[in-house]
Amino acid sequence: MNKYDFIVIGGGIVGLATAYKLQLKFKDKSIAVLEKETQIGKHQTGRNSGVIHSGIYYTPNSYKAKNCKNGRDQLVAFAKKNNINHEICGKVIVATKEEELPLLEKIYQKGIQNKTEGIKYLNQKETKEKEPFINALKSIWVPTAGIIDYIQVAEKFAGLIHQINPKSKLITSCKALAITDDSKLLKTLNTSKGNFYTENLIFCTGLHSDRNAKKNKIELDMQVVGFRGDYYKLTKQAEHKIKSLVYPVPDPNFPFLGVHFTKMIHGGIECGPNAVFSFKREGYSTTAFSLKDTIQALTFKGTWKLFGKHWQKGFDEYKRAFSKRLFVKELQKMMPSLTINDVEVARSGVRAQMLDTNGNMVDDFKIIKKNGTVHVLNAPSPAATSCLAIADEIVNKVVSVNLDGSTKMDHDNCCYFKNIMLE
Repeated sequence: MNKYDFIVIGGGIVGLATAYKLQLKFKDKSIAVLEKETQIGKHQTGRNSGVIHSGIYYTPNSYKAKNCKNGRDQLVAFAKKNNINHEICGKVIVATKEEELPLLEKIYQKGIQNKTEGIKYLNQKETKEKEPFINALKSIWVPTAGIIDYIQVAEKFAGLIHQINPKSKLITSCKALAITDDSKLLKTLNTSKGNFYTENLIFCTGLHSDRNAKKNKIELDMQVVGFRGDYYKLTKQAEHKIKSLVYPVPDPNFPFLGVHFTKMIHGGIECGPNAVFSFKREGYSTTAFSLKDTIQALTFKGTWKLFGKHWQKGFDEYKRAFSKRLFVKELQKMMPSLTINDVEVARSGVRAQMLDTNGNMVDDFKIIKKNGTVHVLNAPSPAATSCLAIADEIVNKVVSVNLDGSTKMDHDNCCYFKNIMLE
């Protein structure tokens, strides 16, 4: 019988971090991590930019701000202890025109409130000393930002879980299909590899988080809409033009940070990503299409309200997705010497972005618990940086221990972790 004390669905960075923290706290409890792909990190975990975020951007006292800083500190310590490839290379956020300076100041003040260590303003000359090919009127130096191999982190989590308790397993090619409860609160999870049983079920399923919540009979007033991000990379001859991480001042109306230059942990410099509506939740090409995903996205009223409010921004992003020349033109705002021959096509990823019915992008992390089941609904960037802190929230605020030593989920109604408020 496939019975475990805990089952975590989703073998991405958040799911594995959660299983790891559960195993550290309950060493004698068995945990199964179920991953539908043949290997871990096939989607957002392995297709992000690999950045360790500092937490400078996020609204003070938000769940993102608190958990990014905490998560960053934990992640760096974990990487050092376990010989994970990482580098604290720092980042510059650059303003290239006068109208961006007030926005840069707002970011700086958020950094001060969020206690982002070591941040300071750089003038044009000082920016050039950090990044000789970048033109900026003014910039913010963020020394605590860095890069890391998130797949290596996820693999280490999986290895440590099994090392702590050999009964615990990572099971791949195992897709969750349906969930039922019996009279003893034992949950039956029907999967592509048969039935699994547990009293404690945690969903960390990224691009499919809303669908799995609905399978669990949870009513939502929001929905995941995918946004593809395309990357280029600098050619070998142009890699010397970037030394660390270089970001523009982001558009305050969007949770995306704009196309930027990223030093990669295994070498090379990536440029991007953009952000375009995706016609397939796991579609990694400009022409990827899923009828099911498209119908679900375009019959959700929040999608059309978003389009109505930001059609010009969306149209510009979509044009860049099909035009290398326009993509390079955007990068040239920060690096005027960049030429179209300096970049080549790299890869792409899809962000799982939650929208509400009014067309607003849900900015903060959203995690709910209901009837003993936890669903991580919205975990966009900086979720990878914050993974260990998010895991702590799940373990410490959702899991309780009975007097007999058994564990169970608290059976509250819906609970949004942004403010830990019951609904």
